[in-house]
Amino acid sequence: MKALVRPARGLKGRISVPGDKSISHRSVMLGALGDGDTKVRGFLPGGDPLATVSAVRGIGIEVEQASQTELVVHGKGLHGLSEPEDVLNCVNSGTTARLMAGILAGQDFFSVLTGSPQLRRRPMGRIADPLRRMGADIDGRGRSGYLPLSIRGGHLRAIEYDQPVASAQVKSAILLAGLFADGETIVRQPGPSRDHTERMLKAMGVDVRTEGLVVRLSPPQGKLAPLEMTIPGDASSAAFPLVAAILVPGSEVVIENVGVNPTRTGLLDVLKAMGASFRLDGERESGGEPVADLAVEHSEMCAGFVSGDTVVRMIDEFPILAVAATQAIGTTEVRDAQELRVKETDRIAAVAEELGKMGAEIEELPDGFKVHGPSELHGAVVDSRGDHRLAMALTVAGLIASGETTVLGADCASDSFPGFFETLRALGADVELV
Repeated sequence: MKALVRPARGLKGRISVPGDKSISHRSVMLGALGDGDTKVRGFLPGGDPLATVSAVRGIGIEVEQASQTELVVHGKGLHGLSEPEDVLNCVNSGTTARLMAGILAGQDFFSVLTGSPQLRRRPMGRIADPLRRMGADIDGRGRSGYLPLSIRGGHLRAIEYDQPVASAQVKSAILLAGLFADGETIVRQPGPSRDHTERMLKAMGVDVRTEGLVVRLSPPQGKLAPLEMTIPGDASSAAFPLVAAILVPGSEVVIENVGVNPTRTGLLDVLKAMGASFRLDGERESGGEPVADLAVEHSEMCAGFVSGDTVVRMIDEFPILAVAATQAIGTTEVRDAQELRVKETDRIAAVAEELGKMGAEIEELPDGFKVHGPSELHGAVVDSRGDHRLAMALTVAGLIASGETTVLGADCASDSFPGFFETLRALGADVELV
């Protein structure tokens, strides 16, 4: 499907965004390992988390859905999983593939992970290599270990692993395998990455300690306690209406119940430094995760510079940052973000090419990009390339462009933000999906 987007005059209202995608994935996988029923509210019913639901069902776990956003995972404990009768299809979800590999590495049975053609192009060697060091037998296509991956695990040994690149997915895969290892597993990070796995494991009774950039996990001696949790709104999804409100003159928007875990708020820090006007109201905790309402209004911005640890804390938000930068005064530069080359698409190349069609001045760099602003954007036919975050970023760009913008393949936005276009319309945007 395609989205038809016309210029917006002012976005106003209070909205909520779907549950956090990262936490939704983990609630299902960790719930499967708990001893008893994990009850989840605020689950994200998007394509990626639903791939995780399908995968855990494939290893013998019953997942009962009371509604689209409420489910019960009937956990069978660390050693209660079953050998799958068929390959486990992770569809487009890299999180599903990488975290499930960590769990499967600890199982004394054979399994195979595969996915869409898009996912089969994403490198899996970064998780396969440390899991092999722990004793799992893993094989994949090519030197980088692309999907499909075959895994036969069990009898794992603990390792100390120095991550070459900060990655929550790699860290989580190793920690999940560490649940089945013979001693303390230690992961050293080059920079901070999302800590949702550590927070949830602690809530289940696992001995997980974080000392600076070092995470230590001791294998549990008993059963893992099931969870009862309400998932906060996804900070990465909130980024799109947030930036839309900043860019569209006359906008005043409140985004309710957004997760503001400090490992996920890099974009907020960058936008604040660029001059964006917003505040966090009613800061509180929900299920061990910090939450707040995000109040934002239209504001003028100057260029920014992003590099180092901040990149990891906003790795999913660079397409929408690029849109914001097209309206900032000066040249915004992003470095140390080579990881964007191996996301759902090559996000550096895709963002530069697609926003370029709308009149943006974007210069590709090997590890990032430069955006020269401000630019007067114009409507154009642009392509999401099957990347949900690119689809939403291009839609936001269309709200500030002259004329009509057509976003091809826009329905992939539902991978992480079901109801994205309806949410924009509730704020007054002229957007339709056809």
